[in-house]
Amino acid sequence: MSDLKFSQLVLASNNSGKLKELQAMLGDDIEVLPQSRFINEEAEETGLSFVENAIIKARHAARASGLPALADDSGLAVDALGGAPGIYSARYADGQGDAANNAKLLDALAQVPDERRSARFICALALVRHADDPAPIICESAWEGRILHAARGEHGFGYDPLFLIPELGVSSAELPAEQKNRLSHRARAMALLRARLGLAE
Repeated sequence: MSDLKFSQLVLASNNSGKLKELQAMLGDDIEVLPQSRFINEEAEETGLSFVENAIIKARHAARASGLPALADDSGLAVDALGGAPGIYSARYADGQGDAANNAKLLDALAQVPDERRSARFICALALVRHADDPAPIICESAWEGRILHAARGEHGFGYDPLFLIPELGVSSAELPAEQKNRLSHRARAMALLRARLGLAE
């Protein structure tokens, strides 16, 4: 599709961990510019779903930069908590950061047994060609796991230390970056996007 051929795009995030992961997944095929080169303030995430918020953020970055923009909205959905923290994952503990978010999650699940601690990371990617693009490209994926009773691992960010990958017996934070970037919700959504863009595996 000719309208999907471009050499640059803006990543609509100021999250350094997310930027690093997405850049690694896109590789050298497209020059990726951080949103901070054009604008410092984040978009106001007023959507009620990961997809809605990803589109809002992508349009915000495209409007500021005049370039195509890619946004990721992702988070953790815990079944025993009715899908929380969900779209509020990054600000679950009122914006106090990853450690506070993890502590609040562990507290909420303190009385929940292993068999009811199922959860998944969800990622929605939205790519807009320009700020008013009427047909954003949307790619979604999920990564199934379970919530641990205590943090494990030194890698990753966010809820990675609490997210157990049952088939591997390790937390997401115990995976080397290269392995996580092949297995994660973000990696799976990015593989779908790369296929839409006609980029090689």
